[in-house]
Amino acid sequence: MSENRTSGSPAGATPPSPVPAELPVYAERVLDVADLIPPGRVMTYGDVAEWLGDGGPRQVGRVMALYGSAAPWWRVVRADGALLPGHELRALGHYREEGTPLRVAPRDADGHVPRLDMKRARWDGVTGGPGDETHI
Repeated sequence: MSENRTSGSPAGATPPSPVPAELPVYAERVLDVADLIPPGRVMTYGDVAEWLGDGGPRQVGRVMALYGSAAPWWRVVRADGALLPGHELRALGHYREEGTPLRVAPRDADGHVPRLDMKRARWDGVTGGPGDETHI
């Protein structure tokens, strides 16, 4: 899969550059998990690390920041359901397009940006994924 991956942040502040021929093994594993998350569902950085049985939320976040632009980066999220700072509107567009459950932002919330409804949007890594006919 690494031949189609690009590096850089999801915002695309700088043009993505091709990924080195040797993408770190851990990065490839994280990106493979991101690719498995069904549309309309999310996993936290910690969920991905736990699913892999390796690393932690910070390592997963670092991989997503460096190499995640070609993956569905909006599906790997913070545990509190807050949208990725600086990328809220792009992520929100993806969430609305995919029907990802959201919570309405309170009136006093900065920018009135909704949060993910983690109870409904969180994917367990098994149910409703690729090849599973028991979509929830």
